[in-house]
This record gives sequence, structure tokens and C-alpha cells, in this order.
Amino acid sequence: MFKQGLFITAELRIKDESDLNTAITAIHTFCEGMNSEPGCSMAVALQDKEDPRRYIFWERYDHQQAFEQHFNAKHTQEFIQSGLTELVQAFESKLLTTEK
Repeated sequence: MFKQGLFITAELRIKDESDLNTAITAIHTFCEGMNSEPGCSMAVALQDKEDPRRYIFWERYDHQQAFEQHFNAKHTQEFIQSGLTELVQAFESKLLTTEK
């Protein structure tokens, strides 16, 4: 089970003008890169069952600094610069615990 950390949920959409297979390959590569980042203990992309262009990313970082470093990573910059997707929404969550 995970410990408290920085949990990010992001919804991305593959742009209509982007080739679907090319974008899916880029998403796989991006997730592999995220999972190799120091301080990132989970990065997974979930594809909507009804809309193959809609993805939900679940990410967990040990701390804020790891999340900030994520945006400076080469694979993150390459994915952003590819222009294959657009960010629909993103938000931070925390684990539900009984701790006070």
C-alpha cells in the first residue's frame, strides 16, 4: 500500500488531428519515463473504454520537489513538445486515512 505523498490525477485528450497509434505509443513511452524518475513511485495511463482519445493519468510522487523535477525531465519535455495531446484537467489528491 502507498504512503501519503503527492497524488496527481490528470485527464489528457489526444488531439483529433493527432494519429491515434502514434499518440498511444508516445503515452506508453512517457509513462515508462515517469516510472524511472527519482521520487515517482507510480505513473499509469488509463484509456477510456468508450473514447480511445481520452486518458486518465494517475501519478504518485514522494514529495513536491520530485513533482517539480518531473516537468524538467527530458521525456516530459519531449511529450509536451510533441503536441499530440491536450490537458483537460489536473488535480492533487491525498490518501484517505484514519490518521489525524
